[in-house]
Amino acid sequence: MKTFLKPLMMAGLVLTASAPIAAAPAAAQQAQGVGVVNLNAIIARSNALQTAEQQRQTTYAAQIQQATQRQQQLAAQLQPLYTQFQTAQQSNAGQQALQQQAAQIQQIEAAGQRELQTIMQPVALSRAYVQEQIEEQLDRAIQQAATKKRIDLVIEAGQGGVLYAAAPLNMTQEVLTELNTLLPSAQLVPPQGWLPREIREQQAAAAAQQAQPAAAPAQQPTGR
Repeated sequence: MKTFLKPLMMAGLVLTASAPIAAAPAAAQQAQGVGVVNLNAIIARSNALQTAEQQRQTTYAAQIQQATQRQQQLAAQLQPLYTQFQTAQQSNAGQQALQQQAAQIQQIEAAGQRELQTIMQPVALSRAYVQEQIEEQLDRAIQQAATKKRIDLVIEAGQGGVLYAAAPLNMTQEVLTELNTLLPSAQLVPPQGWLPREIREQQAAAAAQQAQPAAAPAQQPTGR
């Protein structure tokens, strides 16, 4: 899941999350108030996310238990191979033999990782679904908190932008309060066939590209 990095827009002023404060000194001076928020902290501390994390342990208990057991089985399968490989290295075994052992270990690890990802896919989709619901309310929460504090310019902390902000400028708690009001809890289980926004956008872009008519071939000049 990629980090939520939308530009924050207030009173016609836009400052992207990665832009430093010095990038817009004139805008900051003209603003009646400047606020700083930590979006990652707001999402992590939101009631919706924390409640979903607790509920997920029960709702997806079967998948979590299955993944844990399979991970333990893989570890038990791989441990003798690790020991055998280390022994072969210490005994100066041939390069070809070491390469074969390493390839076997890598194949088992890769297959095991794919298997674990398949088992945990419903859990991963649930996390992405909850995250997306929270992100959809963040802009509104920021706007409402800024209006109440008479803030005209909102800057995101972190991402190479704000390294320090005095307490009166920090709006993180105010935005968190607004977010908890807008979204006290999130739906835990995504609808059948739901996909994260990034994948939906990729599919839409691919579909749009396929829908474009093919360019007509250039006509060859005919001789007279």
